Amino acid sequence: MYKILVKRDLTPIITLMEVEAPRMAKAAKPGQFLIVRAHDKGERIPLTICDYDAKKGTVTIVTQVVGASSRQICHLNEGDSFTDFVGPLGLPSEFIHLSDEAVSKMRFLFIAGGLGTAPVYPQVKYLHSKGASVDVIIGAKTKDLIIFENEMRAVCDNLYICTDDGTAGRKGLVTEIMKELLEEDKAKSSVPGHKKYDHAVAIGPMIMMKFVTIAAKPFEIPLIVSLNTLMVDGTGMCGACRVTVGGKVKFACVEGPEFDAYSVDFEEAMRRQTMYKSIEIEADHKCNIGLDKK
Repeated sequence: MYKILVKRDLTPIITLMEVEAPRMAKAAKPGQFLIVRAHDKGERIPLTICDYDAKKGTVTIVTQVVGASSRQICHLNEGDSFTDFVGPLGLPSEFIHLSDEAVSKMRFLFIAGGLGTAPVYPQVKYLHSKGASVDVIIGAKTKDLIIFENEMRAVCDNLYICTDDGTAGRKGLVTEIMKELLEEDKAKSSVPGHKKYDHAVAIGPMIMMKFVTIAAKPFEIPLIVSLNTLMVDGTGMCGACRVTVGGKVKFACVEGPEFDAYSVDFEEAMRRQTMYKSIEIEADHKCNIGLDKK
């Protein structure tokens, strides 16, 4: 059993939990995920590893209520335990294979949308610890859905906030800020001593990653996206996370979740996301009734 040591509501529908899992905390790396089950009859749910502390033996997860199983997870409290908490799974981010010296000379741009801020955080934290320069854009529908703002400021060089309704930061989309930063970067490319962006990473809703990819392509900057939202079983057995990357079928859970953005078939990926929508709505309705009776 894996005890919940800390539970904190980040928003009315997003919950952070720090869980006792010493072996996973020692093995986890940026970009990986885990599988949880809230109880012995619960569904297997893949969640991105949001943070990990090898010394404390804890792993942090962030869950947004989107259906029955995520609602059951968020219903747990400090002192409760997960029946299963398995990981780390998936391939870690590519930059962990670079030497510390190489990373320290690089400059990264991260684009985080909504809950995608959670998996962006451990990557930025890792790069910051290695001396890299990192700028981060966080986008959300409204200020109440912005998470990890203070934590991100502590580990990045520059943080840009934008919201759809303008209630926090700048009103607009992440793509607008991204294009301005890349245009400025291009204009300064010939300035002596200017440190250009070497790589960009986008994590968030599929539609956001699609348009970030379209907007970034003219700048010819290497761009990675995470297809973690496609995963269901998390082991490659269910096939729900199949997606075409570079003309070949890939499984996001065992061959990702991170891929070259310019090679991803986003139209196919977005269609796949809707496959179980009606089932999820029905299950969530039954879950709500069950929780209300407790």
